[in-house]
Amino acid sequence: MCQSFSNIRDLLIRHFGDGVVLGEETVGLQSALLIEPKQIVDVCLFLRNHQELYFDSLSCLSGVDGGAENNLLGVVYHLYSVPYGHQLVLKIWVDVDRNSSFLPEVSSVSSVWRTAEWHEREVYDLLGVFFSNHPDLRRILLPDDWEGYPLRKDYKPAETYHGIRIESTITH
Repeated sequence: MCQSFSNIRDLLIRHFGDGVVLGEETVGLQSALLIEPKQIVDVCLFLRNHQELYFDSLSCLSGVDGGAENNLLGVVYHLYSVPYGHQLVLKIWVDVDRNSSFLPEVSSVSSVWRTAEWHEREVYDLLGVFFSNHPDLRRILLPDDWEGYPLRKDYKPAETYHGIRIESTITH
């Protein structure tokens, strides 16, 4: 039972109310629903448990820097239903204060799909999004004492690490 993008959007709005879907992105390879960040876990549980949708797989979770001028970081969720063969992309955007050491916070969806654990650690490590209620949120690719978040557009690469010169290939 393959559901269309608009049917899924309408189902979410009927269940959660008008404030759950903040917008749509329909340009590009896959359309995406922009979801209210505070409701992402409830929305994901609903999408997984609904008998006509059954999004039983989180194919990918990734982070996006919305640009230093916008002060936004995003999380993108690619969902797939193995039995029904349909896909859905969800996005959330959170404000980031780039002059503060405080990280933007998003609720972890690892309680919905265990595969989110490693994906969220990567987004935390490389973009600096803090996933609350994550069972083991720590760096996964970089050393624990690394400073900064290399995939942020305002990242300034270090010249040395523990006295060792770093050859940077990062360009923004």
